[in-house]
Amino acid sequence: MTLQEPVRLALIIAPLALAVVYVALQFARRKYSLRFSSVDLLAKVAPRRPGWQRHISALFMLLAASALVLALAEPATTTRVPKPRGTILLAIDTSGSMAATDVAPTRLQAARTAAINFVNGVPSGLKVGLLQFDSTARVLVTPTTDHTTVTAAINGLNAGGATATASAITTGLDAIRALPPDAHGQKASAAIVLMSDGSPTIGENGMSPTDSVDAATSQAKTQGVPIDTIAFGTNDGVLDNGTQQIPVPADPQAMARIASGSGGKSFTAKSGRELDSVYTQIRKTVGYDTVTHDITEWFVALGFLLALLTGAAGMYWMQRVP
Repeated sequence: MTLQEPVRLALIIAPLALAVVYVALQFARRKYSLRFSSVDLLAKVAPRRPGWQRHISALFMLLAASALVLALAEPATTTRVPKPRGTILLAIDTSGSMAATDVAPTRLQAARTAAINFVNGVPSGLKVGLLQFDSTARVLVTPTTDHTTVTAAINGLNAGGATATASAITTGLDAIRALPPDAHGQKASAAIVLMSDGSPTIGENGMSPTDSVDAATSQAKTQGVPIDTIAFGTNDGVLDNGTQQIPVPADPQAMARIASGSGGKSFTAKSGRELDSVYTQIRKTVGYDTVTHDITEWFVALGFLLALLTGAAGMYWMQRVP
């Protein structure tokens, strides 16, 4: 449960103060009675009064006040519901470094398995596309609700080449921009999920790889397409080309820079299991909407019920309405 107006919860001080005053008065009354009354005589002439029952109406009153304070704070619950429409473009790095074996059996094979699990868990109403990037970027499957086509294409990914991260972003944005609007002329929300194991190595338009990525990221921000990034692999990754072993460490900083600049979230994964977990988190974000349900009326009803119980308890045990 969440509170939509949490500042108003400060009013809970009022019923708490009343509770403190009530307890203090009970002790004061008991002390006064014992000091100035003859207990034996009082027991013979005074009418029998309820014991602990006389406190019930006060308890109900304080609970009713507390429930109404919570109602003023506008309590609400949240649930996740599958998005009825939208687009997720999965961009997977297939550069040569994805053949490294620091993630068993290889980075690419682990990435394929995790990506297929991700697509299989995406709500059926969402379109999913697949983009592969190494020395160049290319869309293998345009966004579609036929998720089996996407998983089949993922199974066919192979590693080789450099890392054209900027091209992956701009190509993905072009694919999203080309999607037709719905019957009302509106375009559904879209997001890119980009997984890469290393630093960009190829630039665009005469710019360095890093500057190219920054420019593409800015374009994504302008277009309103967040990019959730996954830095996959470890710092110990090496690529064996037959004559030497070339270090191919993961680059979480480069991935975090893309996510931050586009309004997305960045993640890191050093194993297939961690990658599965990351994809699960991303799927909850891009595949589902969080719906807020106001439950203020529940607490108003509770306060009303407790107020009725306050009166009923007073009439039953004290023969008066408190």
